[in-house]
Amino acid sequence: MILGISQGLTEFLPISSSAHTLIIAKLAGWPDPGAAFTAVTQIGTEIAVIIYFWQDLKRIGKAWFKSIFEKSARSNPDAKMGWYVLIGSIPIAILGLVFKAQIVTTARNLYLVAFTLIAMGLLLGFFDRYSKRTYDATNLKYKHAIYFGLGQALALIPGVSRSGATITTGLALGYKRDFAAQYSFMLAIPAVLGSGLVEARDISSDKFVNWPATLVATIISFAVGYLAISTFMNYLKTKSFRPFVIYRVALGSLVLVLLATGIISN
Repeated sequence: MILGISQGLTEFLPISSSAHTLIIAKLAGWPDPGAAFTAVTQIGTEIAVIIYFWQDLKRIGKAWFKSIFEKSARSNPDAKMGWYVLIGSIPIAILGLVFKAQIVTTARNLYLVAFTLIAMGLLLGFFDRYSKRTYDATNLKYKHAIYFGLGQALALIPGVSRSGATITTGLALGYKRDFAAQYSFMLAIPAVLGSGLVEARDISSDKFVNWPATLVATIISFAVGYLAISTFMNYLKTKSFRPFVIYRVALGSLVLVLLATGIISN
């Protein structure tokens, strides 16, 4: 239940859900839930995204499907958005397969998590402060979709944050805060659902997997995640990312102190 609440709260905020899962487990003295647990529970939060953006996704899906067969339909902005989401999902799919062994082992390191929390937080703060933030959906191009996708792929490293890295990339390219967030959430749907289903298949025969607990965490992450995404999108209409930057730097620094003093071990 605790990890499900954490997943739901932190998946959409630019503060890294995987980092919080790992840190909470360490502080509580629990074993590392593992990358597979995180991937499966993320399915709950992605269902929340699908429901929240359902009307947009339905419209985009219809236009995209039509564009496959009709050349004239390919100029439709919704059809283009469908292609942008698919193209932007390619980097994380390729890199996730190439570095799968490292993602589930050596990457789950608290020193690395602390560093990425701080470093990516500072990057988010810099681009939130100094980027022009004038672009919206009408300015999105295939080249930009790849850049967004490369940003999302950084989230394979625990502590980076999928939404944080993708939003930071969007801000660096000059996009508005709310569009960068919305596109990052849509971009995550194929990647998260795909990785979650692959992990669920891979661990389905593992007798040590606690499926009841994993399913409870997934359901809770969905409910909490829906509330979080609604609140976050409204927040971005008028506010900056500064509180999240401060939180990331503070949390990363705290983890380093706890490691240095031996209160928690890596």
